[in-house]
Amino acid sequence: MADPKDQEEHDTTGDGAEDSNHDPHFEPIVSLPEQDVKTLEEDEEELFKMRAKLYRFASENDPPEWKERGTGDVKLLKHKEKGTIRLLMRRDRTLKICANHHIKPTMELKPNAGSDRAWVWNTLADYADECPKPELLAIRFLNAENAQKFKVKFDECKEEVRKHLEGAGNTDGANKVAEKLEELSVKDKASEAKKEEDKKETEKKEDEKKEVKAEEKN
Repeated sequence: MADPKDQEEHDTTGDGAEDSNHDPHFEPIVSLPEQDVKTLEEDEEELFKMRAKLYRFASENDPPEWKERGTGDVKLLKHKEKGTIRLLMRRDRTLKICANHHIKPTMELKPNAGSDRAWVWNTLADYADECPKPELLAIRFLNAENAQKFKVKFDECKEEVRKHLEGAGNTDGANKVAEKLEELSVKDKASEAKKEEDKKETEKKEDEKKEVKAEEKN
């Protein structure tokens, strides 16, 4: 009877070995060109980035409960031209967005159930699911130190946004004043032109009266 070991060695030699090493190469039927995928982050400056886990409060559930939304890097991004700042978070691997909303001066990070490494806050318009909707969100970091770093930067962004909005408000106000002055100036010019026209009309009538009186005397 043949030794199983010898049989095994026999099976792994010859044509069988060649078959196992054969690596056929197939050209793709359709060749697709490489595409540049825009993330909409190209026009933004990254102010903060840290790994965390995000939750949303599912008030539509019965009973309402906290649901995990994803783990990944949370970022604070400032638009280079508009000056707005948004919070953006994508899930690991899939890069699917799980939080995307603008930072507002009225937002407030509150401790989550007494934890020193988690925060809770409200947003009126989160675009994670494309359609904006109000959300109660919670974020948890690896430790208290990371959570504190996030809060410090979050509060700095709130203050920066507040100043930007005030500046924009002052600019709008100045523009409105300039428009008003220009409008008044136009009205004044129109009024002066009307007065000048009335004056000429009056002088013309006076001249006509004088001519009539002169003719009557003659």
